[in-house]
Amino acid sequence: MQSIAYPVGENLYLNITNRCSNECAFCIRNKTRDFNQKFSLWLEKEPSIDEIMAAIGEEKKYQQIVFCGYGEPLIRLDAVKEVAKRLKRQGAKIRIDTNGTANLFWGKNILPELKGIIDSMSISLNAQNAEVYNKLCRPALGDKSFEAVLDFIKEAKNFIPEVEVSVVSLPAVDIEACRKIAEKLGVKFRVRTYYEENYVK
Repeated sequence: MQSIAYPVGENLYLNITNRCSNECAFCIRNKTRDFNQKFSLWLEKEPSIDEIMAAIGEEKKYQQIVFCGYGEPLIRLDAVKEVAKRLKRQGAKIRIDTNGTANLFWGKNILPELKGIIDSMSISLNAQNAEVYNKLCRPALGDKSFEAVLDFIKEAKNFIPEVEVSVVSLPAVDIEACRKIAEKLGVKFRVRTYYEENYVK
């Protein structure tokens, strides 16, 4: 059975689409359709807003509700906004994990639409330059993607209270160069460990 919502630690994660604007070489969905051998994140169909809300259940049990699954959540911008609005009315704290290409995907700045309903955002940088980004993340939106991600990070600070960038610890990624990018952009920085050995098909 497909998992729309799945708990990890004190947070509840929302898997609302499998569509993505990148095809990252290191993505867990290339390894298995079952996250942690427990949650089936490969969707048979994208859930409706009511189905997402029903899957969440009692949101007060969780420290954060996080839009993050086997796809890029901001591809479903309207669903994210409506679910987030409903959750905010109930007092939930909401985060989005995103690859940062939403403005390029939509052809407009979508961040003002998230003001007041999203508390924090984690944006995947994953490379120190466009060459490495294109190799690792294989963006469907083309060579403009890396610069678009940088612009998205800059703009996010104007609308989202907490913004961080993250990178996966892979040999091709210059962690310190990425850290300097985050410092220059004035956002938090986090390194995510690559647990390939824990992914089971």
